Amino acid sequence: QYSKPMYIGLIAGALSGLFGVGGGILIVPALIIFMKMDQKLSHGTSLAAILPIAVSGVIGYTTGNSINWTAALFLTIGAAGFGAFIGTKLLQMLSRRVVAVLFIGVLIATAARMSLLSEVIANPKTISVLIAGEFVMLGLVSGVLAGLLGVGGGIVMVPAMVIFFSMPTTIAKGTSLVTIIPTAIIGTKRNISKNNVNLKLAAIIGFSGVTSSFLTSRISLNLDDRLSNHMFAGLLTIVALKLISDERKAI
Repeated sequence: QYSKPMYIGLIAGALSGLFGVGGGILIVPALIIFMKMDQKLSHGTSLAAILPIAVSGVIGYTTGNSINWTAALFLTIGAAGFGAFIGTKLLQMLSRRVVAVLFIGVLIATAARMSLLSEVIANPKTISVLIAGEFVMLGLVSGVLAGLLGVGGGIVMVPAMVIFFSMPTTIAKGTSLVTIIPTAIIGTKRNISKNNVNLKLAAIIGFSGVTSSFLTSRISLNLDDRLSNHMFAGLLTIVALKLISDERKAI
């Protein structure tokens, strides 16, 4: 009874720690396919399960001093403060298919850019008012896309921090995970009030992924940036293929 969600948690935790993403890209389809859960409930349960997984990954990245806390603060303001709310509202106004097609194109282009990116040289910038605003906007965009398409913000934030902010990949991953925590808390609180989460299942998945998330976050600290970028490009490609599959099924 508990073996399937435990395995889901272990694999999701490994992905989360290694790539700085929530793990929902695996948890949601796994809940639908293996646990026969409906789409809406699977999203709510996944978001709750992500919380302990993300916390564990953050601890791992913290031990390697691989988190930009100031950037995380401004990303959180954009993502948790405005992005997710605006995204869910826009879902009622915009054509989801148009947004999905555009986002798929962005994912594929970003994957190509990441795979061609040479090793990132650490070039810490003082976070001025302008740069802080840019981080807020990045958080906003990632939150909107999460609300519209159900994809995790890390898929957007990590490559954007690497490409546009010249942030070392490892620090981008750790910073992304920090941002996921408050977003997951706010979203889960809302889902509980709407009875849109299976807390027992979320706890099994989440705590099953705690150890694997911590271990892979530690592994990520020692990965060469170029190898890490290639691996992340592969993840983006998989996400793009999944979104293409989802859109074809919806036709």
